[in-house]
Amino acid sequence: MGDVTKLIARRLVYGALTLLVVSILIFFAVELLPGDIAQAVLGQGATKETVAALREQMGLDQPAPVRYLHWLAGAVHGDFGVSLISGDRVSAVIGPRFLNTLFLASYAAVIAVPFAITLGILVALLRNSIFDRVANVVTLTAISSPEFFLGYILILFFAVKTSAFPAIASIGSHMSFGDLLYRSFLPALTLVLVVTAHMMRMTRAAIISLLASPYIEMARLKGVSPWRVIVRHALPNAWAPIINVVALNLAYLITGVVLVEVVFVYPGIGQLLVDAVSKRDFPIVQACCLIFAATFILLNLAADVGAILTNPRLRHPK
Repeated sequence: MGDVTKLIARRLVYGALTLLVVSILIFFAVELLPGDIAQAVLGQGATKETVAALREQMGLDQPAPVRYLHWLAGAVHGDFGVSLISGDRVSAVIGPRFLNTLFLASYAAVIAVPFAITLGILVALLRNSIFDRVANVVTLTAISSPEFFLGYILILFFAVKTSAFPAIASIGSHMSFGDLLYRSFLPALTLVLVVTAHMMRMTRAAIISLLASPYIEMARLKGVSPWRVIVRHALPNAWAPIINVVALNLAYLITGVVLVEVVFVYPGIGQLLVDAVSKRDFPIVQACCLIFAATFILLNLAADVGAILTNPRLRHPK
């Protein structure tokens, strides 16, 4: 148990260092953008005195490293500053949007994860059959298609031609849970189509690679049914790579929803990021990027921990 604790602690330290480096890149990438932020906010008609006063109010008269340390200290406490456009606290603006994104990602994950693992087991069991070939063609098509293309295809068939679901996923806190599921079905389905393909193919590959193992051959010689061989013998040893790919796809569901939210005008953090970029609202841009990075790193850490806990060779390294 001590080895596991040390491995997890080491992963946490690496994750914290990675997030620190990413925060530096995010902050100074905005600093390198051309133009004056204060001038962009006030417009070309602003006087020099007004621009200077705004620069002082925003702290732009201080050196960049000092401003980074102030920004990082505030971010650690959940304070990302003030929006340049609305004047509201960035945390207050992002909070509801991030909850909407989490809802959409959870909606897609609840459908995609069990469906993908079950489908991967089936195609491994029916390897080289017509069902296996069709599933591989469909999943490769889904992987190769951009998210916005799949979104527009779903809008064409389910919103324009059949009117089964709304093309614009406008949701609000006043809606019932059923209305939320109904209005956000198309963006969730778009995400399901993308991540299911990756998880299904990884599950299939992990199980097939184990089917040639000696203990699997012994189970077959004893007359164990093919389904029982996969579920009771192959699947438990295939959990490590499956957990990794599931965690990575869950990270994608949160960090890769920008295009999907834009296509369906979904009020999530991805749509907020695009709006903030177009309006040059840099505090919101920095906060959104840092939240995306932290979420991705956290889920990668969860994948590493899951792989350690499910793989004895990682729990007891030599």
